[in-house]
Amino acid sequence: MSPDNSVTDRLLSEARRKTARQESSTVGKVAVALGALALLGSPISIVGWVLGLAAVGTGISAVNRPATAQLAKIAITLGVLAILVGVFFFTLNIARS
Repeated sequence: MSPDNSVTDRLLSEARRKTARQESSTVGKVAVALGALALLGSPISIVGWVLGLAAVGTGISAVNRPATAQLAKIAITLGVLAILVGVFFFTLNIARS
């Protein structure tokens, strides 16, 4: 019975690690932080675009996790807003030239 028990223990520990990873809100917090930085840096258009895309990408990867779904949606919104603000300032700079 010892071999069966070790397989069962291994499978159970893998399932617990996967569940703990899904319940962690770290990815959602990182996505929101990226979105906030992107929004702050969006007047410098390239910074807003890069960080905005990173926030959207991280938010999309976090939206499937139940613990981070709300944070992920906020991060996606902040990322899209940062990209739009960056486009606005980029267009404004071109119009002044």
